Amino acid sequence: MENKAPQPTEVKLHQKSRVMEIAFSDGSRFELSYELLRVYSPSAEVRGHGPGRETLQVGKRDVEIRSVEPSGNYAIQPEFSDGHDSGIYTWDYLYWLGKNRDKLWRDYLERLEQAGASRAPGPAPFEARPKSK
Repeated sequence: MENKAPQPTEVKLHQKSRVMEIAFSDGSRFELSYELLRVYSPSAEVRGHGPGRETLQVGKRDVEIRSVEPSGNYAIQPEFSDGHDSGIYTWDYLYWLGKNRDKLWRDYLERLEQAGASRAPGPAPFEARPKSK
């Protein structure tokens, strides 16, 4: 990841299209889908505690961002509709996501396919299930 990315000049959430638009001081402008932001969350829950310990995020196609809070002058912390709110997205990280968006998306789709998983939301993992008779 690059260090000392340009500073953001504008951050907009487009709820209908589920896209965060972010502009930087070097003139770069990126559109990052909420799904991409969620599946590449910098949180330990997603990234794990070391290389190779990442957790593949599935069923996030329809995820939304409910709110975004600033984290100092260096980052933002979104709250997603699935309850995830522990990722702190630094400006450097958002810039890196923007610059690498297409490759990251292809990698994500490939990992889903290899796992036989889907972007489509499914039942909650601990959903109450009918008891068998």
